[in-house]
Amino acid sequence: MDDRPNFSNEDLASLVGSRLCHDLINPLGAIGNGVELMAMSGTSESPEMSLIQEAVRDAQARIAFFRIAFGAAAPDQVVALREITAIVDGLYGKGGRTQVSFAPGRDMPRPELKLALLMLCCAETALPLGGQITMVANNGGVALQGQSSRLNLDPELFGLLQGETPRSTPRAADVQFLLLRQEVVSQNRRIKFEPGSDRFTLRA
Repeated sequence: MDDRPNFSNEDLASLVGSRLCHDLINPLGAIGNGVELMAMSGTSESPEMSLIQEAVRDAQARIAFFRIAFGAAAPDQVVALREITAIVDGLYGKGGRTQVSFAPGRDMPRPELKLALLMLCCAETALPLGGQITMVANNGGVALQGQSSRLNLDPELFGLLQGETPRSTPRAADVQFLLLRQEVVSQNRRIKFEPGSDRFTLRA
């Protein structure tokens, strides 16, 4: 009997995502600490220093988000509500074109949160001019609504979520659609997509 673990390509991709995020977060933290020390030492505030600080904060927020969305997610891991809020606000709470409202009201199992963040990544591509995204998580399910005066609902990409075969290989910028489809299947869920003229919904 062969007791060796059986890793799928999806498992390996998630482990690679986790490794990259883990290895990048430490040097980014060191850069951030260095910038803070420079400010404390009396270095005058300048446009250049402000740009560096903003760039570090943005990179740290993206790494924290990607670590959950693209990394490995053990079934028994739970992410605290405080951390969930920090992750979403860190990336979307800066007054950008896309406003995101996500208040699960509870701690979440990491696989469920991974599903939610991948849904958010997919929804964002449909809002080229920005808009509003609202997500709720209850009873083990996730529902998302996107709204904008201009939507770009690529039928091939959103069809992929429901098991349709794409005519061409998705771009690297659209890898979240492939990952979300895989995650839906691995969690034995079904995803429902409802398009509209100025809004759409995703449920899983």
